[in-house]
Amino acid sequence: MRLLLIRHAESEGNAQGRLQGRKEYPLSQRGIGQAGALADRFATLPIAAVYASPIRRAADTAEAVAGGLGLTVRSEPRVQEYDFGAKLSGLTWQEIRELQPDVVSSLVSGGSEFPAYPGEEGREAFRDRVTTAIAEIVQRHAADQSVAVVTHAGPVIVYLMEVLGRAYSRPIPFSIDNASITTVEFATNPAHYRAAAVVTGINDTCHLA
Repeated sequence: MRLLLIRHAESEGNAQGRLQGRKEYPLSQRGIGQAGALADRFATLPIAAVYASPIRRAADTAEAVAGGLGLTVRSEPRVQEYDFGAKLSGLTWQEIRELQPDVVSSLVSGGSEFPAYPGEEGREAFRDRVTTAIAEIVQRHAADQSVAVVTHAGPVIVYLMEVLGRAYSRPIPFSIDNASITTVEFATNPAHYRAAAVVTGINDTCHLA
């Protein structure tokens, strides 16, 4: 079974340098082009299903991909982005520096712990919901099928860290760019997200070249 984790195309929030979290932002003009490039790449691939976070930037990217395949997007709320809390979500990093300097100090300290965001979801809860959702998606499909999940950078990162057996801590050892594809292949349909899983591609953006 092949799992294709897609980070949504560039949003207006990305272009403005905002900590988006659960905040809604439409795709930017560049993002619309990136979504089209993803759709072109997937158009000839045997994709059995397309799942997506319901947040608009992911859902719109998924619609482009699914439309080219003649599929209907299956909404999966558990692969939404991390909830950073109402006080910080939607702010630019300059605004965060001014309003929450301790958060920025923690980010640049080089420590392994994530900074504390007021009202945040919680890293353990985030890891549990994402890994459980993706494990259920994988189990739902036959061993010879390929499935796309359009999500956000955070869920891709936390799932990869679990599959690779790494602690969910800083520093993050890879980048997940907008409209990138990360591929995980399974020898069997696992009862556990790490069973028989092989990461065969991370942050593939060749379709954007």
